[in-house]
Amino acid sequence: MLIPSLIGVGFFLMVPVVVVVVISFLKWNLISDPTFVGLANYETMFSSPGFWNSVRATLIFSLIAIPGAITLGLLIAVGLNRKLPGSGVLQIMYVIPWVAAPLALGIVWSWLLAPSGLINEVLGTRVAWLADERTALPVVAFVYVWQNIGYISLFFLAALQSIPRDIYEAAALDGAGSVRTLWSITLPLIRPTTFFVMVTSFISSFQVFDLVYGLTDGNPGYPGGTTDVIATRIYTAAFASPRIGEAAAMAVFLTILIVLVTMVQQRYFAKRMTYEMS
Repeated sequence: MLIPSLIGVGFFLMVPVVVVVVISFLKWNLISDPTFVGLANYETMFSSPGFWNSVRATLIFSLIAIPGAITLGLLIAVGLNRKLPGSGVLQIMYVIPWVAAPLALGIVWSWLLAPSGLINEVLGTRVAWLADERTALPVVAFVYVWQNIGYISLFFLAALQSIPRDIYEAAALDGAGSVRTLWSITLPLIRPTTFFVMVTSFISSFQVFDLVYGLTDGNPGYPGGTTDVIATRIYTAAFASPRIGEAAAMAVFLTILIVLVTMVQQRYFAKRMTYEMS
């Protein structure tokens, strides 16, 4: 009964992973025959200042985007959970950016953030948000947060609605205020959802590509390498050079990094989660 699913997982997940690992030991430009070079691609990767700049840009992007998206998503979910008039319409509006194509969103936002775009018209300025090295990466992180808060808020909303009301009633009888209830009851009981959201948000932020590509008008890294996240660097190495072996080595590094951080998150949340709330 499991064979069809196992075949799908094997051919479309496991086989590509193995192929990428193998290619990372080759020198190949997609035209000439591949040549085995051992760990040379990894040595080139680790000795490249540009690669470490992309790691740094990715970490900064994630440190800005993930806390912002999770915090705003939780606040929106708390507001929607009050079931005020119009909450259903707001849920749909929040989800629309997430289901839209990231590349299209990046292009639209690049128009809005242009010196003569709508954002500057509203603010009464002519700031080149995406051409300034000080603002480019934070602006990309802002657009990422805007795109993903709806997705995150829906998961938090489902978690909030699964908490029995009698727990809050008991807390109110004990004199707990809104802040105390949120900190001591709500947040601990939604930790499984928080763990899921953190893991998926981290993976998503480390793999962000099309949004950056759209925002930089097809010049990932502009300006001055500030938006050169790991995924865009892999794309550039693979298809602009092309250096398929180096790109595969960076992909292997990114996979290992994601797995390690996910394991750290899992160990942290493992003993801090409550699954049974009835």
